[in-house]
Amino acid sequence: MMRIMLMSAYRSGSTNSATSLVLAILLACQTAAIADDPYDVVVYGGTSAAVTTAVQCKAMGKSVVIVCPDKHLGGLTAGGLGWTDSGNKNAIGGVSRNFYHRVWKHYQNSDAWKWEDQAKFGNRNQSPPGSAGDGAAMWVFEPHVAERIFEEMIAEANIPVFRDEWLDRRPDAGANVVDGRIRSIRMLSGKTIHGRMFVDATYEGDLVACSGVDYHVGREANAVYDETWNGIQVGVLHHSHWFKKPVDPYRTPGDASSGVLPRVSTQSPGIKGEGDHRVQAYCFRMCLTDIDENRIPFAKPEGYDASQYELLRRVFDTGWRQMFNKFDPMPNHKTDTNNHGPFSTDNIGMNYDYPDGSYERRREIIREHEVFQQGLMYYMANDPAVPKDVRAAMAKWGLAKDEFKDNGGWPHQIYVREARRMIGDYVMTEHDCLDRVETPHSVGMGSYTLDSHNVQRYITPDGRVQNEGDIGVRAPRPYEIAYGSIVPKKAQCQNLLVPVCVSSSHIAFGSIRMEPVFMVLGQSAATAACLSLDNDVAVQDLPYDKLKTRLLADGQVLEMDDPYAVSSRKLKGTVVDDGSASFVGQWLRSAANKPFVNGGYQHNGNVDRGQKSAVFEAELKPGSYEVRLSYPPNSNRAQNVPVTVIHAAGTKTLIVNQREEPPIDGIFISLGRFSFKDVARVEVSTADTNGHVIVDAVQFLPAR
Repeated sequence: MMRIMLMSAYRSGSTNSATSLVLAILLACQTAAIADDPYDVVVYGGTSAAVTTAVQCKAMGKSVVIVCPDKHLGGLTAGGLGWTDSGNKNAIGGVSRNFYHRVWKHYQNSDAWKWEDQAKFGNRNQSPPGSAGDGAAMWVFEPHVAERIFEEMIAEANIPVFRDEWLDRRPDAGANVVDGRIRSIRMLSGKTIHGRMFVDATYEGDLVACSGVDYHVGREANAVYDETWNGIQVGVLHHSHWFKKPVDPYRTPGDASSGVLPRVSTQSPGIKGEGDHRVQAYCFRMCLTDIDENRIPFAKPEGYDASQYELLRRVFDTGWRQMFNKFDPMPNHKTDTNNHGPFSTDNIGMNYDYPDGSYERRREIIREHEVFQQGLMYYMANDPAVPKDVRAAMAKWGLAKDEFKDNGGWPHQIYVREARRMIGDYVMTEHDCLDRVETPHSVGMGSYTLDSHNVQRYITPDGRVQNEGDIGVRAPRPYEIAYGSIVPKKAQCQNLLVPVCVSSSHIAFGSIRMEPVFMVLGQSAATAACLSLDNDVAVQDLPYDKLKTRLLADGQVLEMDDPYAVSSRKLKGTVVDDGSASFVGQWLRSAANKPFVNGGYQHNGNVDRGQKSAVFEAELKPGSYEVRLSYPPNSNRAQNVPVTVIHAAGTKTLIVNQREEPPIDGIFISLGRFSFKDVARVEVSTADTNGHVIVDAVQFLPAR
């Protein structure tokens, strides 16, 4: 064929044409060779996890390629999420930690500080020299800095990247699976990429779906994995992202027949604890600045409709003024601006179709989010219906000119907080995150709060608007993430690893889904892929000891023990931690004094005495038990804390001096032995106390 094309060109009498054709054919052959040659590892996706996956593969001597629909590498880390949600930073190691070390090194250069004095910014969200991992790290950065570092990491490792390549998601088209192994993947461009191992590092899990691997979208019912925080959470109000004061949802207040305002669903919210198809809200993490020389004023987007924000106007009418609470500061007088409050940048209820949607449908959803969020900023800065103080304050801000330059200052990546989640060899649940079970075969650690943004906005039975789905449950300690959660079931695919759309329940994913963790899991997925090739085994059959040895050698953190934070799972008997207690009044979390059970304790702030209490309840087999109370002592504690045990024969109230060190292992004090029929209850009161009242844990030990 090449000879025929060359002869045709020469017969035309055009040497230039022939020369051009030769070059074109050589280029085409080179491109075909690149595409047809099998790589050791093919990484699909352009996220931060894709970069760490590819870098680790190259470090282990394997050929690797990144194939992605993205033009910009780094996903959300380079897409505006510059105030890193890191949790316990000592749990982040390896290539991920090195990235944040590189960020720190960048900002040690005075040239990096164009719009702000470095000393004025200070050491916000930084780990000083001498810290764990690669030492100093900086967890806050401008988007263009993150992207530059990712590109440097790829260039240093000489890793090829095929950009703007979209997986052909038609049935039986995108992934060629033979005998349980992916042989190649096909792009919409017609390019076919062959490989021995594959990694799906996308936010959407498109390769997972194309490979026939099981996955889930939405929230599982609590009953599926015996969870508390997974399913519909009607009536649960965490954080500050709900309507604290009554707001009417109807176009004509009080008149349901007038119709509802935009952004409010008329559907039933469902029953608490049940599963549904809904997905937590997406938004763009905008990079804003108030430096006039670098500021692009908020513009009215095409398709703008001021009526879309009437609900926010009514929120302002209640006196709410917390719109700047998540303008998290980044270097050079910029922000990582995130959702905050009952009506903000989260476009609640408008993304349900996204995970399984076609590319066209996803583009429609992304565009709708752009118009909504750009319109929101324009509305707050300009609309006469907005209070003057809000308009004046918001008008000082705008998009940063020196960020996302090819997109008018607007982020190129929408925040896909959750899409598909694989159902793999092991499913991570809240029990893993809350340290209730022993998680097998750690390949990394998570530590962030079990966090879900709102999922729906509905009308309450009394005719008010309310949000649902926002959850924030603190993980008691850094927890292990199972190797089985990043590999499919062996019967479905033997050479695929998934470090982003991991096998987990909705609420467990709410903690795992942090960018540093994705990068950690990317490195672990790469290590497993390379070792599986070396040992000629399916990824599910890779001996964990070999994987663990290499991960530790490469700086991964697989487990952390805090001698002052005692795991309730490792204590004898039945232990009820403060995270499972029922509270009356507003209590405050702390971990300032040690030791304690799990991740900390709660205290009453030494205010509202008599108006606050906590109840620990446990279902027990009938019998006699020793009841113990834990608390970390301090000189500011109450010396006269009333603690009441409700037992089979009645009640008994004891007075506990929380200034004294607990005599049992420095953690527990015995309240005595009591008989219980089925349910045991212990109540801690603040009535007439003379200091801070501490609530940590109660232990029920079967008496011998």
